[in-house]
Amino acid sequence: MQKRILGKTGLEVSAPGLGCMGLTFGYGPATNEKDAIALIQKAVELGINFFDTAEAYSQGANEALLGKALQPYRNKVVIATKFGFKNGDSAQGVDSRPERIRTVVENSLRLLQTDVIDLLYQHRVDPNVPIEEVAGMVKVLIAEGKVKHFGLSEAGVASIRRAHAVQPVTALQSEYSLWWREPEKEIFPVLEELGIGFVPFSPLGKGFLTGAINENTQFDKTDFRNVVPRFSEENRKANQSIVDAISKIATAKNATNAQIALAWVLAQKPWIVPIPGTTKLHRLEENINAVKVELAQKDLQEIDAAVSKIEIQGARYPQHLQKRVGK
Repeated sequence: MQKRILGKTGLEVSAPGLGCMGLTFGYGPATNEKDAIALIQKAVELGINFFDTAEAYSQGANEALLGKALQPYRNKVVIATKFGFKNGDSAQGVDSRPERIRTVVENSLRLLQTDVIDLLYQHRVDPNVPIEEVAGMVKVLIAEGKVKHFGLSEAGVASIRRAHAVQPVTALQSEYSLWWREPEKEIFPVLEELGIGFVPFSPLGKGFLTGAINENTQFDKTDFRNVVPRFSEENRKANQSIVDAISKIATAKNATNAQIALAWVLAQKPWIVPIPGTTKLHRLEENINAVKVELAQKDLQEIDAAVSKIEIQGARYPQHLQKRVGK
């Protein structure tokens, strides 16, 4: 498996990693525990060593699942988790008070069945707690040996700089894909300057770029895509053109849409490590094989030319959630 380095502190991880949120949260009913554990362990066997979870994914149930699945492989894998919501529930708003961070870390260590968290992210910037206090608390936890690396999620340029000045930030996690390229404008230059890695979630556009979703797709009532403007029936129909453009390139390269979308993300910078999620073994294998798809400069130019002509319809978050990002 191809490896990449996140940040200047030498955190080496597989490219890609595995986003585990969807196994218990966000995309409908939780996956059967036995099947979820089998998927996570299969990922390890196939060379993935980087796993992403959070307290807010089912209030710790996702962490407990990961802890159970990865316990036999603990010394071979890198586990990332996150703090930052009241009572571990994103619906209750943000909470990054230092005492809360410590409580979350103690809980996460227990649930993950480990004595150290490899990468600890602030899930969303808390406007009520100075980012310096957040970074300072993580610095204390690193000194205590409970955490190895510090990360931020969906943070803006000012917060990244201020946090990094207190405790070096190893990685920023934010959405990035062929249909959400906003980080290229302001975020990438800062990450490059400071030597911070980038971990894109939803590199397959929450499944849309794979071609498996169309205007007629019915989501489970608990699937959060139901409230995402970009996933309204009207916008799915309007955005089909980007899937068609990717499909054309995929056919020419003898690859799948997902593999082209992931290979494109991987080709952007050597310090980018996408974390596609899945609940299906065949999708896991498909995603891992994206590292074998080589996109030459000509291919990348062709993809850019095709995609730049398309205006994506719909916001990536409903308004109340959009307020939490880029702070």
